[in-house]
Amino acid sequence: MITGEQKPFEEIWNMVKDFKKVLVFGCNTCVAICHAGGSKEAEILASLLRMRAAQEGAAIEINHAAVERHCEPEFFQPGMDNVRTYDLILSTACGVGVNLLSEHIGDIPVFPAINTEFFGAVPRSGEFTELCAGCGNCILHLTGGICPIARCSKSLLNGPCGGTNNGSCEVSPDIKCAWVQIYDRLKQLNRLDLMNEIVDAKDWSKAQGPRNFKVKLLEEIKK
Repeated sequence: MITGEQKPFEEIWNMVKDFKKVLVFGCNTCVAICHAGGSKEAEILASLLRMRAAQEGAAIEINHAAVERHCEPEFFQPGMDNVRTYDLILSTACGVGVNLLSEHIGDIPVFPAINTEFFGAVPRSGEFTELCAGCGNCILHLTGGICPIARCSKSLLNGPCGGTNNGSCEVSPDIKCAWVQIYDRLKQLNRLDLMNEIVDAKDWSKAQGPRNFKVKLLEEIKK
């Protein structure tokens, strides 16, 4: 299972405030279990954003929806025509969901509303592709929904390095260069200006293990 925690509200507001039509898109599996990003949390976040927009006098249409999982296309594809009517998708799924939805949605940005924390075991055989490292400090809104920590062989926060070759990584020609993919995605979104952003060195203390997670009860949140 994947656990996550909602980003600070001010950070989320700063992500969405310049858009006109926003969908808070919930995921009803892992992040719903840890009370971070299910349909209930998506509805609450959308309400809070609408109140903030009213306070700021910002003309933003903010709606919410949820599907069973963002990490499997069969769950979100049936509703994609509606999803594509928005100019920003604020996903409350884990980083894997943000990555995969970004690959399928076209020229609409997908921003993360939660920080993915860590992953539990799945006791079933199969093939898995790592899309998110669960580093605890998500920057997918700066990299076009593509995680450089998980998908770059060197986990470079500012790339590409000198080893990229015709879209492949120097580690292996079978590995796509994550930063070429990030460039192509940002170009599609008309946000190549983000390539000039210098990302500070990551605070890896948030990713030290073994890690644990405890759901905050309503009484604790009120304190």
